[in-house]
Amino acid sequence: MEEYSKALSFYEKALEIKLETLSSNHPSLAITYNNIGLVYGNMGEYSKALSFYEKDLEICQKTLPPNHHSLAASYNNIAAVYCDMKDYSKALSCYERALDIVERGLPPTHPHIESVKKSIEFVKDKILKNI
Repeated sequence: MEEYSKALSFYEKALEIKLETLSSNHPSLAITYNNIGLVYGNMGEYSKALSFYEKDLEICQKTLPPNHHSLAASYNNIAAVYCDMKDYSKALSCYERALDIVERGLPPTHPHIESVKKSIEFVKDKILKNI
């Protein structure tokens, strides 16, 4: 856990510098928000992770084309946090958005498409078992 705290400290310092020097929608900010979300997720602080992933998504939505793989990755990360929180209906919605993006933006045989489909099946199975 100490290593996560160190990583978080470094990312927060980087974020502080970027917020002072870059525009509010700069792609580098999105990357930093994503990385902070990842650390919080690994620490089990899912609400905080979700908050940072949503900031990442907001920038991606404003700055990237609608079929960009980074946008799909943002939805995928948010879905994973919802899975950790056992909110499978929200996870499913995000995974389906991610799938729509990767199917439009990547070749049909790209491994990311199959990966998102497997995540969707996993979540659907969880939903069925919880009915």
